[in-house]
Amino acid sequence: MENIQQQSQLATVIRERRSIKKGYNNKEVTEETVCELLEDAIWAPTHGMRQPWRFIFIDNENLPNFAKQVASTYPEQKQQNREDYLNEPNAILVIAMEKGENEKQYDENFGATASMIQNFWLLAWEQKLGVVWKTNPHIYNPEVHQILNLDDNEKIVGFLHLGYFDQEPIKKERFSAISKFSRFK
Repeated sequence: MENIQQQSQLATVIRERRSIKKGYNNKEVTEETVCELLEDAIWAPTHGMRQPWRFIFIDNENLPNFAKQVASTYPEQKQQNREDYLNEPNAILVIAMEKGENEKQYDENFGATASMIQNFWLLAWEQKLGVVWKTNPHIYNPEVHQILNLDDNEKIVGFLHLGYFDQEPIKKERFSAISKFSRFK
């Protein structure tokens, strides 16, 4: 296998990117910034150019009402915890995708949407905007789908919690790809 002597800027960003789950500062995450990042992120590979994604942005001003509505879909004893949790980031970007007409299209649409999310995440990291992709139980709840006014053929892929941060999380080591690599014989 050929050794790559110098790591590219892209490889560096990929390796330095972290999930920012907490510790957001008060800097506003604007719709303009999110849209600019999305304009580049959507250049992800997409089967048949279906571009199956859709975006719903909840800014800091609307987050408390949104958090209360989503939290209300949980059992009463969990509602305050969920509301507090959803109010931690400075904004949330909900990513929905078209399910497709069959299992193959579903898988292709999910793969394309996941690739687009990774692009967004890397682009946000370059701007020092923290992101974490959340797939909590509420993304599967039909009441949350109604709150978001989703179509029957749409699925929530995740909530991206967004916020600027002052302290970068500690790097966690990865298993080498070689340790998970095999050759068919």
